[in-house]
Amino acid sequence: MKHVPPIIAILLVVIGCSLTERFKKTANTNSPKGTTTVGGDPVERPSPTAAQMAAIANGQTVKWDQQGITWTLPANWKKQSVATEIFNYGGDGAFLIVNISSMASSFPTDISLKAMHESAKMDEKNGKKDELKWLELDGLRGVEFRESKPEMADDIRRLEWQAYRNYSGQTQLVTMILSSRGDNFTKHQDELYGILYSTKLVH
Repeated sequence: MKHVPPIIAILLVVIGCSLTERFKKTANTNSPKGTTTVGGDPVERPSPTAAQMAAIANGQTVKWDQQGITWTLPANWKKQSVATEIFNYGGDGAFLIVNISSMASSFPTDISLKAMHESAKMDEKNGKKDELKWLELDGLRGVEFRESKPEMADDIRRLEWQAYRNYSGQTQLVTMILSSRGDNFTKHQDELYGILYSTKLVH
């Protein structure tokens, strides 16, 4: 009988661990927008609305050959400039601009990405951004945010996604900006999100 309390204690620990693991699995299964979290915040995956899909339906597939990145763009969008580290297409006053920045192989990408998220979170609290999330595009986790409506109607409003990847032997920061004038952003919003969610990239 002297050994009963320790045995019960061990059983309770085992049961507790089992329930904890089961709870984690259940929480991930029931999560509608992702199965992982960063600092308690969910990592979402593209879930385009019908309007966002319609905005790029019958669009053109455009590949950035130098960087192995592909998007579906509206049929009327045209190339503005494309080089090794910058990609720019646009149409009807809306734009996709992508920039590649090479980093040292020892660069602390995870720490930097979390710092970006924290900085954007402060901007959200201060009213400078009205949307912020961890967003995984084609298996690559990044920070996505949308700037709040600008005070001046002709100022630029941006939807942005940033992530780090390893590509062609390099550590790279990928910065993707989709934008239009503030007074036209709502008009273009569905196509901007549609383009963002269509992203395919090697990493």
